[in-house]
Amino acid sequence: MTEKKEVLAIIPARGGSKGIKNKNLYPLCGQPLIQYTLDAAKKSKLITRTILSTDDEQIRKFCLERGIEIPFMRPVELADDLTPMIDVLLYTVEKLAENENYKPDYILLLQPTSPLRTSEHIDEALTKLLNSDADSVVSVEGVPHRFSPESVMVEEGEYLKPYLPIEEKKNLRQLKKGYFARNGAAIYAFSYHTLVEKNSIYGEKILSLKMDRKSSIDIDDILDIEIAEFFLSQKNKN
Repeated sequence: MTEKKEVLAIIPARGGSKGIKNKNLYPLCGQPLIQYTLDAAKKSKLITRTILSTDDEQIRKFCLERGIEIPFMRPVELADDLTPMIDVLLYTVEKLAENENYKPDYILLLQPTSPLRTSEHIDEALTKLLNSDADSVVSVEGVPHRFSPESVMVEEGEYLKPYLPIEEKKNLRQLKKGYFARNGAAIYAFSYHTLVEKNSIYGEKILSLKMDRKSSIDIDDILDIEIAEFFLSQKNKN
């Protein structure tokens, strides 16, 4: 990297949540869930600006008190359960361009539901992207072999059948392909051009940031909270 690039981190945190009420502010090991993402963003060496996108006054107040920039509130129509995240991102960058003529080189999407994602993960993803010609970097975790397409079965009537044709003698864990799944995703990093011109957060050239299962925990329900609390308490002890 020869010159410093402008990297905008966007933390989306709407107020509504069906699985866990007020999920972004839900207590996790003594602090609200969103605090872990705020801390990771602040500790990053490569993020140059961080803003929060929210429709919720309580979340807004909490984050403002912790020094997070909120240049405008998110419209209610972009805070629905079914609102595509790309619409939120496009609204945010278009508003920043309109209000400030601000256009970063790269954008980082950090969802608050990944409390074990660290600043080291963030900077590793950004370094991969900034040192490549890729459109994006997406964090992933390995899919356990029992969930791979070679293991999946479907019901047809009252009977099961393999989802894919398989050779039974070769359907061994050691011989199965390796598959990866987005882990939330904890990290989406992409160029401004990819978002605005290609209307995508992926583009065509996608690099992976492989994260372990512990770091990949994505908070969706109370069981996820309990698992995250266990690992965070172990981390604090160490």
